Amino acid sequence: MRRKLRSPLPQRHGLDPARLRLPDEGPWATLREHLVERLPRVDPARIDELLAEERIVGLDGPLGPDTPFRPGTFIWFHRDLPDEVPVPFEVEVLHRDDDLLVVDKPHFLATIPRGRHVLQTALVRLRRDLDLPQLSPAHRLDRVTAGLLLFVVRPELRGAYQTMFRDRLVHKEYEAIAPVAPGLDLPCVVRSRIVKERGVLAAQEVPGPPNSETRVELAETRDDLGRYRLLPATGRTHQLRLHMSSLGIPILGDDFYPVLTETALDDFRRPLQLLAKALEFTDPVSGRRRRFESRRTLQSWSDHPTWAA
Repeated sequence: MRRKLRSPLPQRHGLDPARLRLPDEGPWATLREHLVERLPRVDPARIDELLAEERIVGLDGPLGPDTPFRPGTFIWFHRDLPDEVPVPFEVEVLHRDDDLLVVDKPHFLATIPRGRHVLQTALVRLRRDLDLPQLSPAHRLDRVTAGLLLFVVRPELRGAYQTMFRDRLVHKEYEAIAPVAPGLDLPCVVRSRIVKERGVLAAQEVPGPPNSETRVELAETRDDLGRYRLLPATGRTHQLRLHMSSLGIPILGDDFYPVLTETALDDFRRPLQLLAKALEFTDPVSGRRRRFESRRTLQSWSDHPTWAA
């Protein structure tokens, strides 16, 4: 197996530089011509600035405006960062050793950089704050879901832990607050086929063989609200939110299901009342049985008037 080329640029803000491999052939005389065509979302004037400031580099050093197009070579550069709304909540570290980092993620903080969320993500914050530049996630949580996230400290172990999640060898428990539906027979197991199209915000349940499964238990009631225990056997996008909505008990604070509602990124009121409560697994490296539990609570259960206001 060929070793991945080491970037000549260091991380910036906990982020690795972008790496591009130039095509083996093409009509471009210069690197600039290729980049203007390849990066249509970037203003050509910005590409000129990056080249003039020597912020695009190859293995042999900075590349300038007149650099010829060299087929099959690699280049690196740091992408411009989007304007982001600071997420005013902290990531709590629950466990750290030489292999693993387990944290309690707050609502509204994305797991990894994507789209409009880059610096305001759990991965970038942790890399920076804990000085762990090679930290990588073993799995992900939705931005609006709080709770347990497991990260891998050493890159060579990432595959083992990601495979553990992929092969459904991790017992996952979630907690949710939702209305109580009289007549709903619980516990129950919900199975459906979930499809999430690229570029479409909401997923949907469609006819066909099930590809998702969740066990739903009612742990406690208080007036017309229930505290639910959710045990997913699969990990489809928005699975828990869709399954609760399909039962007629959408999770409090869900602005996607059953009705999609646009919410501003700086609106931190009424967070989704969904918490990744526990992770349990046999460690693929040490062979030990591990269990981690979130210390967070869902506000609509502990203080519903404040959450509702």
